[in-house]
Amino acid sequence: MTSLDFTIIMPEILLAAYALLALLAGAYLGKDAIARLLLWTTVAVFLLLAFFVEVGATPEGVAFYGMFVSDQFARFCKILILVSAAAVMAMSADYLDRRGMLRFEFPILISLAVCGMMVMVSARDLLTLYLGLELQSLSLYVVAAMRRDSVKSSEAGLKYFVLGSLSSGLLLYGVSLIYGFAGTTGFAGIIDVVQGGALPVGLLFGMVFVIVGLAFKVSAVPFHMWTPDVYEGSPTPVTAFFATAPKVAAMALLARVLTDAFGRVPGDWGQILAVLALLSMFLGSIAGIGQTNIKRLMAYSSIAHMGFALVGLAAGTAIGVQAMLLYMAIYAVMNIGVFAWILSLQRDGEPVADLAGLHQFAKAEPVKAMAVLILFFSLAGVPPMLGFFAKLGVLNAAVDAGMTWLAIAGVIASVIGAFYYLRIIYYMYFGNDIEPVRSRMGGVSYGLLVVSAAAVLLGSVSMLGVDRAAGRAADALMVIEDAPAGANVTAEAAQQVE
Repeated sequence: MTSLDFTIIMPEILLAAYALLALLAGAYLGKDAIARLLLWTTVAVFLLLAFFVEVGATPEGVAFYGMFVSDQFARFCKILILVSAAAVMAMSADYLDRRGMLRFEFPILISLAVCGMMVMVSARDLLTLYLGLELQSLSLYVVAAMRRDSVKSSEAGLKYFVLGSLSSGLLLYGVSLIYGFAGTTGFAGIIDVVQGGALPVGLLFGMVFVIVGLAFKVSAVPFHMWTPDVYEGSPTPVTAFFATAPKVAAMALLARVLTDAFGRVPGDWGQILAVLALLSMFLGSIAGIGQTNIKRLMAYSSIAHMGFALVGLAAGTAIGVQAMLLYMAIYAVMNIGVFAWILSLQRDGEPVADLAGLHQFAKAEPVKAMAVLILFFSLAGVPPMLGFFAKLGVLNAAVDAGMTWLAIAGVIASVIGAFYYLRIIYYMYFGNDIEPVRSRMGGVSYGLLVVSAAAVLLGSVSMLGVDRAAGRAADALMVIEDAPAGANVTAEAAQQVE
């Protein structure tokens, strides 16, 4: 190890050090006295680290004998994770304060989870992958059950823990098989063994088990069963966090493993991802129709949207990875706005999660209702909202890769799923004449709602360079079968090879 290794991993070191110092501060200065200060300090730390990563303060390269990598792909994902986490923390402050749930442990656990996510997207070894994944997962198990006086919250934490442990076991079994047949856990070593053509049976099974373990984390069908119950039972700020940063990290990790370690056989894993995408799109779109709880509805919405993101990744091309990254960025923006609104809903001082309580919301809160309408239109994929172009990008990638059938299925699933988004809008504007629910929203939450709505409405005109950043990230990640092992090529070169 050299000083360069520690320079490359500096953002993760700084965040871990901050979490430990915050833990000491809470223990010695009094938990209740600094809870709110610690939350806002954590928001500032996330944003500063995002700026630190964006300006390239850390060099690109591999560290710790090839186990950790810093490249444009990792940089794009880390910035998206940090900004998403900061936004969720900021809009959760008033809600946690009102409900008496503002504990100093919450921002510390979120910090450790984010640190794990940053390690995940930079992992270049199966052991590094597992360490980052478990650091994230163990922190999230605790925050899911944070509300100890709620049976549903305890149930959510337990279900998440049991099923998450199962997925970790499957992942580790896959890692052991890959190590046994490849003789290494490093992605660079694995891709040297994978020389195209048919994979050895043991290596193929190992890859499948790793995909299954990661499919749990992205809520892909049929490994989605934890998602609706955990979304409903967890405190709403925790649900908002689950719907943003962890999804980005898990999808990025899946892309990293498949392209860095198995990039020479995209046909083998592309078929698996195509089936997962197909099942996720349709189950998420159909099962969401019968939901009456808005948090459960958003759970099925996330399942469907992860299916669309998997469509781009299943294409196995640089263009597909770029479309997936752009989709995840747009998805995070839409969810931040929607959950800022959900956190504010209340009647007689109690939170409202039932869809029946949304009737005539537009009469009481016309500006917020319009922002929510834009966001739900975007989630449904209605043009000219940004969500439409996100779906169009992944479907185009599937068509270019010869998966026209998957693109057609995606269009059908999108039409089906539009029903439950439009139903909420119908309730808000044309529902029964009842006393409308009230929306108590702080300045930060209101700003995030308006900015998110404006971004998905105006983003189709200018994406502020996010599409180009996603393209550079995809270029840094992709490995073409005909290229030398470990070589990176651009999206333009990928198209020429194809």
